[in-house]
Amino acid sequence: MHKILSLALAAVLFFSACTEKDKEPILLPGAAPSISSPSGGTSFTLADSTSDNIISVFTWTAADFGFDAGVNYTLELDKAGNNFADAVTVGSINGLSLSGITQEKINNILLTKDLPGEEDANVEFRVVAKLSSDASLPTLTSQPITVKIRPYTVNIVYPQLQVPGSYQGWDPSNNNTVIFSVRSDEKYEGYIYYNDGGAKYKFTKGPSWDTNWGDNDANGTLEPGGADMALPSGAGVYKLNADLNALTHSAVRTDWGLIGSATPNGWDSDQNLTYDEATNKWTITLNLVAGEIKFRANDAWDINFGDTGANKKLEYGGDNIVVAEAGNYTIELNLGAAVYTYKITKN
Repeated sequence: MHKILSLALAAVLFFSACTEKDKEPILLPGAAPSISSPSGGTSFTLADSTSDNIISVFTWTAADFGFDAGVNYTLELDKAGNNFADAVTVGSINGLSLSGITQEKINNILLTKDLPGEEDANVEFRVVAKLSSDASLPTLTSQPITVKIRPYTVNIVYPQLQVPGSYQGWDPSNNNTVIFSVRSDEKYEGYIYYNDGGAKYKFTKGPSWDTNWGDNDANGTLEPGGADMALPSGAGVYKLNADLNALTHSAVRTDWGLIGSATPNGWDSDQNLTYDEATNKWTITLNLVAGEIKFRANDAWDINFGDTGANKKLEYGGDNIVVAEAGNYTIELNLGAAVYTYKITKN
């Protein structure tokens, strides 16, 4: 009797489970969304004077997942031809249109992608539709549209950390001795020249001592109001890093050189650059042949710069810099700003 009841109960549970499962929606992804406006090929000219204006209202058709459901749509942007490898989210909404996108917002995105101001750039937009943040669920993506946008140049103000010390009169208001957070993520970096090998320094948030950090144990850990920090290896230009999230810091002395197939010693050894305290730049004048160059510190590859994108901006470990023809050149390396740059002048 007990066996018969157990079998009956199992049958009830089985059919109940089947009934519940039958109620679950079946995902049969169909039509992807399609951007309705703006039309591909549209041109936009952005301007500082109209930065608060709406660039365009973006609209698209609905995605079809095979049943009625709330769908989240994300509008993405990237440089044309990049296959959205570095896509930026412009906005997300549970609807078929996105408004309120200002010229300033699009302009800032384009500038962070190193697209120059006052020049037309081809930009792609696409819409990605998904049911939730669950990565295992399918998404539907529209075909991209390409539009032409001309951004405008603005001076980006990056968050900065003051570096007052004995080398500059312990002055936290001195904006010539600061390091920057280029990603606004509380991670700061910069190159500071110390003319005194015995210099001490600290970090302050803003031009006062109200919020400051030091290192009580000289162990690379920052403490609020902590002890003065000392240079690890005498006077020179130091690469400073400070992470206010992890409360850590480092200081590495750097001497810079030029290396590459275009230089007299090829990739075997560096041509030393000279630092000019007045201009805060490293320079060298020398004969080059057609080839490639890079900048590196301390005759090693631990810290080196190249130029990915050939836009005169430097990236750590970036692409080799092409020297198109032989000649006598003056080369400048500028590490005194938030964005590191270089200049090559044929004499």
